[in-house]
Amino acid sequence: MRRYPAGLPVPTINFGGGTPSLLAPADLGRVILATRSWFAVDADAEVTIEANPEGLDQAYFEAIQYVGVNRLSFGVQSFHAPELAMLTRRHSAEQALRAFRAARAAGFDNVSLDFMYGLPGQTLDVWRATLDQALDLAPDHLSLYGLTVYDHLPLGRQVARGDLPAQDADLMADMYELACELLASAGYAQYEISNWAREPRFQCRHNLIYWRNSGYIGLGAGAHSSFSGRRYANEPKPVAYIERATTGAPLEAESEPVSSELARAETAILGLRLNEGITLTPSELAKLADPFAANLLELDGDVARLTPKGRLLSNEVFWRLLPD
Repeated sequence: MRRYPAGLPVPTINFGGGTPSLLAPADLGRVILATRSWFAVDADAEVTIEANPEGLDQAYFEAIQYVGVNRLSFGVQSFHAPELAMLTRRHSAEQALRAFRAARAAGFDNVSLDFMYGLPGQTLDVWRATLDQALDLAPDHLSLYGLTVYDHLPLGRQVARGDLPAQDADLMADMYELACELLASAGYAQYEISNWAREPRFQCRHNLIYWRNSGYIGLGAGAHSSFSGRRYANEPKPVAYIERATTGAPLEAESEPVSSELARAETAILGLRLNEGITLTPSELAKLADPFAANLLELDGDVARLTPKGRLLSNEVFWRLLPD
């Protein structure tokens, strides 16, 4: 932490990605304590751990709550065995359900569940069943992400070979619209393209920092940071990262400046992801004349927001804001 002045204000701490739940609660507590001793961590800071559901029980959740974790984010992805196998997830639907119930029994009152749609071969009925089962649990927060299939990864190669069907963009749109409808009916308010909260206090405060393009510090191998007009990527290999940390060498393997023009474009793009929208400059509004005409954007006073149609076609809006 030597690069960062002592006493920097910190409103949130997030452990993830990877599988931080592999860390013993005592070790997790030491990291939290070290963070609080160096930075000015808010007394009511949101402290989240991202967890895969397998192998976690009530005793574990009680232990991490004791050391300061107050929010859980479970990467469930699906309640259907063939889909979990396709995604090479190690947990079963039953393990996910047990983990959620164990977290509740341990006293966690801020629990988020992540799911994916647009999986090769996934049907609208199966997606509806996943959403119904998720809503039966009454989580405090839900994140729903459309799967991106990359050609160079195993799933992409299976699609390319014809072992799995290609994604259907129209079906993915139907899945998204169904999710919006079901979650609204169940009392969840959408606050970002892919995120819903049961109450405003359950919105993910950590991710809101990203979406509002505020500065953040990433600690650990492969972590990324953004502050003071630069972006940083830490050494990705754990052993090499530890060597850097113990010898005083720079922790980052890469860094780059972020121009004011690019920073503003990113602020506008990220702000439009939020349902609250963002105030755009006259030049940005001019760039977006076509999306406004196509009903992808709406203007409320001086605040621009994506319409429901715009959330489906958001990239048609975002690319126009990038610097030339």
